[in-house]
Amino acid sequence: MTGFAWDDLQFFLAVARTGQLSAAARELRTNHVTVSRRIDRLERELSVRLFERSPRGYMLTALGERLVEDAEAIERGAARLAEIATHGPASPRGVVRLSTPEGFGHFFLAERLPALAARHPGLAVEFVTIQQIVSLSRREADVAVSLHSPRSGPYRNERIAAYRLFVYAAPAYLAAAAPIRAPADLAGHPVIGYIDDLIFTPGLDYLREILPGQRAAYQCSSIHAQLSAALAGLGLAILPHFIAMRHPELVPVLAREVQVERDYWLIVPDRLAGTPRIRVVTDFVRAQALAFAPQFRGDALLGDPAPAAGSQAG
Repeated sequence: MTGFAWDDLQFFLAVARTGQLSAAARELRTNHVTVSRRIDRLERELSVRLFERSPRGYMLTALGERLVEDAEAIERGAARLAEIATHGPASPRGVVRLSTPEGFGHFFLAERLPALAARHPGLAVEFVTIQQIVSLSRREADVAVSLHSPRSGPYRNERIAAYRLFVYAAPAYLAAAAPIRAPADLAGHPVIGYIDDLIFTPGLDYLREILPGQRAAYQCSSIHAQLSAALAGLGLAILPHFIAMRHPELVPVLAREVQVERDYWLIVPDRLAGTPRIRVVTDFVRAQALAFAPQFRGDALLGDPAPAAGSQAG
C-alpha cells in the first residue's frame, strides 16, 4: 500500500452514511464524478474493496464497516483541531439524518428545525417521519427519537420527554352520543385508532390500556388522519395532549381519570455521538424538548378539575 490522501476519508464517510454518490456529493459540495473518483482512488491505495456497487447504491463491505470507525475517529480529531485553531467550536458541516415518530416530528419538531438550519448553514438535516422503525444499525438514520429505549447495542440513549395522551372528542359527537360520566362509559362509544396489524411498536397500542379487548371502529395508520376523524365528529380519539392542544374545539374526556403516559427517547450510535454535526443536532432536540415539557405532560389540562364530557357537550 502506498500513502493515500487523508481527505479521501471524507468522501468515504459521506458515501458510507448516505449510500449514494449523488447524496454524498451534495454533502461535500461537489459532483458525483469527483466522489466516485476519490472512492476508487482510496480503494486502490488501500488495496481493499470498501463498497459493493449496485443499482440501489453503495453498500459497505465487511472491511468498509471496519474502516468507518477509524475514519470517524479521525473526523472527530480534525474537528477538535479546528476548535483549537479557531479558539471555539467550528460551525458543523455535513449531513445528519434524523428520524422521529410522526407525532413528535410533524406536530413538534418540524416547526422548530428551521431555526437550527438557519443557525448552521453548513449542516444539512434530513428529517424522516415515516410510520416505521428506522434502523440505526443499518445506517438508515444517524439520530433517532423513539418511543422505546434499545435494550442492547452500541447506543447512547436518554429520555428527553415524558408525554401524556388523553381521550378527546368533538363537541358535536358528544352532544349526540350517550353521556360519559365514568371510565366504564367509554366502552359504549366508537374509538378512532391505529390499524391493529400495522402497530409497529407497542408504545402506540394505547387502546389496549384504556379499553382492553375493544377494537378501534375507525382505524388508520396516521395520527394526522386520527386527528381529522376526531375533529369530524366520528368518535373518541386517544391523542397526545401536545397535538390536541392545537385544536381547542376538541373536548378532553375524563382527563383526570383516563390517561396514558409514554416517553420519547433520543438515541445515537456510540460511534457518532461525539461528532460535531451530531452533537449540535442532539443538543438542539434535547433543549427544545426540555423547554416544551409542560405541554408534553399536559400540565395545563390537569391543572383544573375537568368536568364530565356529557356536561361539557351540553
